[in-house]
This record gives sequence, C-alpha cells and structure tokens, in this order.
Amino acid sequence: MSAAELERRYRRLLAVHPWEHRRTYEEEMVAVLLADARPGQTRPGLRDTVDLVGAGLRARLRVGARGFTDPAWSDAAAVTGVLVALVLCAAAGRSVLDQLVADPSLPPSVRPVGPDPVDWLRVAGWATVAVTALVGLRWVAAGLAWTGVGGWLVLVGPGVGDQPTYVVDTLPQFALALVAAAALTAPATARRAVAVLGVRRLAVLVAACLAVVSILTVSQRARPPFQESASGYPVYVLYDLEARSELVIWLYVAGLAAAALAVVVAVATLAAPVRRRIAVLLAPVAALALLIDTALAGWSVSTMHMGHAIALVPAQWLMLVLVPPVTFLAGVLLVRRREETLRMVALGRAADREHRAG
Repeated sequence: MSAAELERRYRRLLAVHPWEHRRTYEEEMVAVLLADARPGQTRPGLRDTVDLVGAGLRARLRVGARGFTDPAWSDAAAVTGVLVALVLCAAAGRSVLDQLVADPSLPPSVRPVGPDPVDWLRVAGWATVAVTALVGLRWVAAGLAWTGVGGWLVLVGPGVGDQPTYVVDTLPQFALALVAAAALTAPATARRAVAVLGVRRLAVLVAACLAVVSILTVSQRARPPFQESASGYPVYVLYDLEARSELVIWLYVAGLAAAALAVVVAVATLAAPVRRRIAVLLAPVAALALLIDTALAGWSVSTMHMGHAIALVPAQWLMLVLVPPVTFLAGVLLVRRREETLRMVALGRAADREHRAG
C-alpha cells in the first residue's frame, strides 16, 4: 500500500515535466525513484521533490523557448516592431503639434510655449526606428528602441514620488516602447516586415497614423475661442474632441473610426498564425491601459482633486507590474492550444480522407 501511495505521489510530481518527456521517460524515472526509496516510505523526500520540480520547470522553459523559434513568431515580431514604432512616432508628433498649434479654447496665459528638444527627439527617434526596421537595419532599430525605453526610465521614472499620475498615465506608452524594442530584437531576416505586410498594407498603416494625428490637430485648432467658451457659447465635447457643431464631432469620430478600421483590416488580412501572435504581443499593452482606466480611475481623480500626490499602495504597483506579463503568457498558451487543436482536427480529417480512399 505504501509503495502504491509513493508511486502515485511521484507521478504527481512528474506531471510538472512536459508531456513528450513523460511519455518517453516517466516509467523509467518512477522505477528508479521507487528502487531508491526507503522501506515504508510513503512521501517523496525534500531533495527528490526539489530535483523533480526544478527539472520539470527547466524542461518546460526549454520547450517554451523552442516554440518561439516558430517562423510565425518571427514574422509577428517584425510587423509588431514596425507597427508600434509608427504608433509611437504618431503619438510623439501629436504631442509636438499640440504645442505648435495654438489651442484657441485656452486662455493665452496657459498655452504651451512650444516643444522642447526632448519632444522633437521622440519624433525623430521613433521615425528612425520605423525607417531602419523597414530598410533592414534591424539592430540599429532595436538599439534605438531600447534607447527610448531607457529614456523613459531616466526622464519619467523619477517622477513616481511627486508625479505618480503622470508616470502611470505614460505607462502604456512605456509598455509600447518595451514591446517594440523586444520585437525588433527578435531574430528575423532583413526587411521581413515589408515582406510580410506588403507595400499596400504598410501604406495603409502609415496613412492611418497620419490621419489620426491630422484629425486630432484639426479638432484642436477648430475649437471655439476662449472668449466664446467663457461666455456660454454652445460647445460639443466628446473626450478630446471639441466643436461648435454636433455634426462636426461625429465627422471627427467617423474619421478616427475609419483609420482604426483600416489598421484592423490590414492586420486581420495577414496569415492567421501571424495575426494571432501580433494580438498576443499587443495584448499586454491593452490590458495595462484597461487596468489604468478602470481599477486606477478613482485614484487618478482623487489625486487631481486633492492637490497633492497620493502614493499607490504596493498591491496597485503589483497589479501594474504583473498584469502585462501574465496577459502575454496567457495569450501564448491560448495560441498554442488553438493551433494544437487545429492540427489535431487537420490530422483527423486527413485520416478520414485516407480511410475513404482506401
């Protein structure tokens, strides 16, 4: 009875190993472990437990790493790196235009004085990342992207103590920069993003980014003057969009929706394995942005109205740190399960066809 109980517990520990490894070596390993057991032993020893679990986790990591050598991951990383660089370049360009194009709805005393060198550097930097990645200078693009990540840590990171809301609000952009840097670091052939996307899709992505920046800039420039806003002149507002007419607001919305739809269609028409992996690579950023807009919305509003910084509690920082990697790992597992299911279905259909032919 004790031997059966010990064997059952050893097999439970061996479940940590990948299935392929267990199929080949499980019976041999169980036989060796039982042969080395003490008379009457019913539980695995601490050393055996640590060795089995550690070896199983290392084997799973090796299997997982081999999974990322799939060409679909390389293609998805190449496309994601370029796409994110374009988005960050557009966001930086939007920030510069915000300061160059006067907002008539603001009083002259609070209007920005103009972009500083860092603002221009962000635009030039991410534009260079996109261009160098497209022309095949992948390591140059990756190096510049990692420089952008380091720049955020140096310039924005120290504000955690006295400007926590600003730091948290810029975390999605930091996450995008991190995704771009990691994606561009992944091994890929030269100009792989162009080969996967094609010229038309690439042109659509660039045009969509330009369209979004243009619509937001036009919306800002066309806002009613400060004097009219202060005198009670009717103004229609939807998030950052503002106009004197409701129709104009909806035209802005239609333009932004069309640009977003163009990006979605460009990505959705890629090969299914590639677009699944692009979604997995971008999902952590979406999860982080959703977390900030929901779970931390009350904290952000309270900080603005209290007049002083309210520190995040450790649990909130833990959420911000853990949600992106957990989302990524969950996405990887879902993609693997989905594709394994599709593979088994294809094998079953092939066997049925052979059976009918026979």
